[in-house]
Amino acid sequence: MTTAFVLSALVALLHLYFLVLEMFLWDKPAGRKVFKTTPEFATASKVLAANQGLYNGFLAAGLVWGLLGGGAAVLVFFLGCVIVAGVFGAATVNKRIFFVQALPALLALALLLLAWQLPV
Repeated sequence: MTTAFVLSALVALLHLYFLVLEMFLWDKPAGRKVFKTTPEFATASKVLAANQGLYNGFLAAGLVWGLLGGGAAVLVFFLGCVIVAGVFGAATVNKRIFFVQALPALLALALLLLAWQLPV
């Protein structure tokens, strides 16, 4: 169970990192480097990126809630949301998103289900 919690916490931290990148650093050199965008594109899409960052913050908040007492069902739900978002992003934007976003959440979910012996 500890490994599932640690991996879930890492997924939450990853989404907090996405929040910061998308909401505050999108048009800065650090954000442009991570997302490989031009200054023009970053400026034009700054508001859209901030909106996406906010959603990543909601995912992180849900995972933290699950870790701090919300229970297995809350963690399962929010890890599932991360997995769906990661698979969609990989299919529509960049395959790397699966490995950065969906795979860690998928591993955390699998460990969580094994630890609590929840039905799949």
